[in-house]
Amino acid sequence: MTSPNFILNRHLGRGQFWLYTLLGGVYTVASGCLVSKMGMPGALMAVVAPVAFLLVLLVLMEPRWGLLLYVQLSFMLGFTRFIQTDVPVGLLIDGLLVLTVFSLFLNGQRMEWQRLRSLTFTLIALWLLYTLIELINPEAPYRPAWFYHVRPFSLHWFLVACIILVVPLTRRDVQIFVNTWLIWSFLAALWAFKQHYLGLTPAEVDWLNSGFNARTHMLFGQLRCFSFYSDAAQFGAEMAGVTLVALIRVFEERKPLIKGAYVLLTLVFFWGYAVSGTRSALFVLAAGFVFYLLLKRDVPKLLVGMALAVPLFLLLMYTSVGSSNYQVQRMRSALTPMNDPSFLLRLQNQEKLKTYLQDLPFGAGIGTSTDMGARFSPWHWAAQIPPDSWYVELWIETGWVGVTLYILMLLGLVGIGSYRVWQLKDPWLSMVMYGFLAEFVGIALMGYSNPVLGQFPTSSVIFISTILVATCNRWDTAPAAQNTVTESSIPPKPDWYEAI
Repeated sequence: MTSPNFILNRHLGRGQFWLYTLLGGVYTVASGCLVSKMGMPGALMAVVAPVAFLLVLLVLMEPRWGLLLYVQLSFMLGFTRFIQTDVPVGLLIDGLLVLTVFSLFLNGQRMEWQRLRSLTFTLIALWLLYTLIELINPEAPYRPAWFYHVRPFSLHWFLVACIILVVPLTRRDVQIFVNTWLIWSFLAALWAFKQHYLGLTPAEVDWLNSGFNARTHMLFGQLRCFSFYSDAAQFGAEMAGVTLVALIRVFEERKPLIKGAYVLLTLVFFWGYAVSGTRSALFVLAAGFVFYLLLKRDVPKLLVGMALAVPLFLLLMYTSVGSSNYQVQRMRSALTPMNDPSFLLRLQNQEKLKTYLQDLPFGAGIGTSTDMGARFSPWHWAAQIPPDSWYVELWIETGWVGVTLYILMLLGLVGIGSYRVWQLKDPWLSMVMYGFLAEFVGIALMGYSNPVLGQFPTSSVIFISTILVATCNRWDTAPAAQNTVTESSIPPKPDWYEAI
């Protein structure tokens, strides 16, 4: 058996060890200088710098590492609440995606470029093109703000689509993504339970006391738990989404032990959704599960699902059962929006927006509403009326032309995904794609009441899952052939692998 030292000496040579000794000495001296001048931040930089350098090398050698890191960073952004820093952490994701796309060209010979010739990529590219044209919208009061909102609107989705379509991903990569999502969601639910039953950390209390966070997260003396996500609405949407995915696995799994594990996960995630107090997330579950039953085209299951769901909704709408429980009452109020003052206020705001936008088919310009509008053009009408909805935000910034194009893109992706899923023969792959597609439909419908489609980590999960569903046929295998390993089923080894 060849020893690691033999391999290292063979490729690097014994004479080059002086170089590593010199680099180690330089790093030690530089670390000492950073610590002496900057204290704890300098020590943190000394630790993070070599790790970041190693990760950059890994992404350049293997683009799928960039995709995996993108998922992790999307979930980790919420932890910036606990770190006092002026570094624009969100820009790290932009840099990572651009670095991963650059890696595609570095490893171009083994990338599957022909997959870009697809309807899925065309739809996303057309939406990106429209948002790029919005840069010259003459109505925009401050055009540099365009950069901040074009990223969640279209740019990230386009870059993720390029990566997933071109990189030769395997079934194992899909499984890693699913497991990563479930693990992060489980940890998020546990942290929300800590907030609900044990209390908040000092950093979380400071966050509540800043801006309008306390007004939206402390209602009638009850905390809307937000875990380590951006806010309670984002957390509730994610919990409802993973509840739906876990519930579908309960219906689809055949092994009792695995089915039981997903039953427990469903309960954990559902209670995570409940303590968030996000009423509109209930429609992620309702709409997503109905869509799943329609995808299955299984009439008996559809009837059983309706038999279970309809009485539950009637119980919430027309009785007072469980009203003493705050979480149940929040769910009940979601089904009677016309009795909700906040919903009526949204309708009033939308009537005001109709007046402003009636002669602006292309909107007021990307970056004119919500946080960027308040930051760069607070005097403008678009920054003074809260959209309270992802589609209303798109309407303000891109006009009825933009929001129509966006909805058509979503419908196109749902149609392509449904067609692909119906063609699958692999039970495991079908089960996973059912969950992805149902969750996407539920989150898309929830976008009417909350801007979760443009927030991490929901946006990252949606960007990845929609492209995986649209191209799921590349991993499809017949049930009898699932355990058969052939030469064609083994992914090609990267160029750098031969040098090891």
